[in-house]
Amino acid sequence: MIQWWQILLLTLYSAYQICDELTIVSSAGSPVFAGFITGLVMGDVTTGLFIGGSLQLVVLGVGTFGGASRIDATSGAVLATAFSVGTGIDQELAISAIAVPVAALLVYTDVLGRFSTTYFAHRIDKHVENFNYKGIEINYLLGAIPWALSRALPVFLALSFGGNAVQSAADWIQNNAQWMADGLILAGRMLPGVGFAILLRYLPVKKNLTYLGLGFAITAMLTTLYGYIGTLAGGVGVVSEIAEALGGAQFNGLPMIGIAVIGFALAGISYKNAVNAPVAAASTQSESGEIEDDEI
Repeated sequence: MIQWWQILLLTLYSAYQICDELTIVSSAGSPVFAGFITGLVMGDVTTGLFIGGSLQLVVLGVGTFGGASRIDATSGAVLATAFSVGTGIDQELAISAIAVPVAALLVYTDVLGRFSTTYFAHRIDKHVENFNYKGIEINYLLGAIPWALSRALPVFLALSFGGNAVQSAADWIQNNAQWMADGLILAGRMLPGVGFAILLRYLPVKKNLTYLGLGFAITAMLTTLYGYIGTLAGGVGVVSEIAEALGGAQFNGLPMIGIAVIGFALAGISYKNAVNAPVAAASTQSESGEIEDDEI
C-alpha cells in the first residue's frame, strides 16, 4: 500500500513539476524524470524508469504551441508508477490502464489552470499601469498556485482515495478478464512505437534521411557489437576471477568511448551546419536580392 508520506512527497513533486516545466525548464517535469522520482519514493526505481521512459517515448513527438494543451504524461507516470509498485500491477498494464487515461483526463485540469491564471494576469496589467513593481512580483508568484493545484490536487486525490479502487479493478481483471489484461499490456507495449511514429511524422525526415540512416546503422551495429561483447564478458569474467586468484592482472569493463566519439562527431556536424546556415541562406538570393528558395 501507499504510505501517507509517499502521498505527500508525490503531491509536492506534482505541484513543482508543472512550475518547473513552465519556468526553470530543468527537465524535472518530463515523464522519465517523474518516473524516476516516483520510483525513488516508492522504493522501485527500475519500475519508475520503465514507466517514465515508456511515457516519454509516447509524447516524444507531441508539443504545445501558444495556449494549446497536451496530455499530461508526467502526472500519468507518477500515478502509474505509484500504483504499479504499491499494488503490484504489471508495468505495461499500469501504462495502458492508468497512465494513458490519467494523462488524457488531466488535459481538463490543465485548461482550468490556464484559465485561472488570467485573474492574476489582469491584476499584473493593473499594477503595470501604476508602476507597482512589488504588486507585479507578488501576483506573478501567485499565478503559480493554480498551475500547481492543477497537478497536485488530482494526484493527491487519486493516491489517497484511488488505491483500493485500483487494487479491486486489477484483481477483477486478473481473476475474471485476463484477455482484457493481455490486450491492455499489448497496447502499453505499442505506445512507444506510436510516439516514434508521431515524431517521425513531424520531423524533416526526407531532408535528413542520411542522418536517420546513419543513426539506425550505428545503433544496429553497436547493439550487435555490445551483444557479442556481453557474451564474451561472461567468459572473461571467469578468466578474471582466476587471474585475481593467482595474483595476476584484473580485467576492466569496456568503456563507452565508441558511443561518446560518435556523439561528439554528430554534434560537430550539427554545429558546422548551424554555422554555415547564414551562408547557405545568402546563396539562395538572386542579384536583385529576391529570395528564390522557400527556406531561409
